[in-house]
Amino acid sequence: MLDLTQPETLRAQKPRLLQQVHEAIRRLHYSRRTEEAYVHWIKRFIFWSGKRHPASLGEAEVSAFLSHLAVELNVAAATQNQALASLLFLYKQVMGIELPWMDAMVRAKRPVRLPVVLSPGEVAALLAQLDGVHGLMAGILYGCGLRLMECLRLRVKDVDFAYRQILVRDGKGEKDRVTMLPERLVQALHTQLGAAKRLHAIDLREGYGEVHLPYALARKYPRAGYEWSWQYVFPSKSRSVDPEDGVIRRHHLDESVLARALKQAARDAGIVKRVSAHVLRHSFATHLLQNGYDIRTVQELLGHADVSTTMIYTHVLNKGGRGVRSPLDGGSLDAPARAEQPRAVYRPQAQAAQANP
Repeated sequence: MLDLTQPETLRAQKPRLLQQVHEAIRRLHYSRRTEEAYVHWIKRFIFWSGKRHPASLGEAEVSAFLSHLAVELNVAAATQNQALASLLFLYKQVMGIELPWMDAMVRAKRPVRLPVVLSPGEVAALLAQLDGVHGLMAGILYGCGLRLMECLRLRVKDVDFAYRQILVRDGKGEKDRVTMLPERLVQALHTQLGAAKRLHAIDLREGYGEVHLPYALARKYPRAGYEWSWQYVFPSKSRSVDPEDGVIRRHHLDESVLARALKQAARDAGIVKRVSAHVLRHSFATHLLQNGYDIRTVQELLGHADVSTTMIYTHVLNKGGRGVRSPLDGGSLDAPARAEQPRAVYRPQAQAAQANP
């Protein structure tokens, strides 16, 4: 029997540092992407410091690491801030160490970047190059304003054909929201759900068919993962081993599938702008504002916590130069040139001589 009063035993039973990081992130319900990013930067910091334990490091090492990222690696301000947030999480949430100097550290100032937005004509040309599941996913991103992962994680039960709406579950910040379902996508969605249901039937027949469930729903409802309503709208073509529990499941499509299709479609359509899944979301918001919808409505459809985030899309409505018309388009250059009449020059001495001959 282990003697838990002995320090050696306590050290032996304590999980490794990175395991503690994983547990703390999942306890606080952070997203999978946040978990991956935090673990990545914590590993980078440990290897940069010569594999020394973070408990033995202090303000000088953290500042030097952030300076190394900015000066030597020339990373963006957002990347540097992400590294700082990872280290703050490590010291506060994982190690339970309150370091006042960490809170006082100055974050890099992020430059204001305007989003890339496609014109309606460019969107039409892009979508014309896509068909099948790629065309449907791109249509959902542009027609519903979803983020890429929100689209990939759509479940069958989240598509409401009766009310023509899509329920976005656990969006950014673990917030739910409702957005519209365009009429032009209804038939394509029915076709896609039919294909997904056939895959699910094959999985059940071969002894599989369970899908990953969020949080503790799998323990609360043991058979819910096999139900059709919980299946992904865009399932992967093959089954794979879930890295969390080792169970063989059919996950949703990988995000790189649509990224490659969009890149090729933009090339085929002759679009020189950088096109990505998020550009379609930017275009959704900008075109709604152009069509006269108020900014609060667009904010709710996008799921933004602050309306100031949505206001960045109003830059397109300014039509260049904040609505000021260029003198090149003013029309004055189109008028026929007229010879200017000589203007009288005011000469005080000449006028005085005329007044006193």
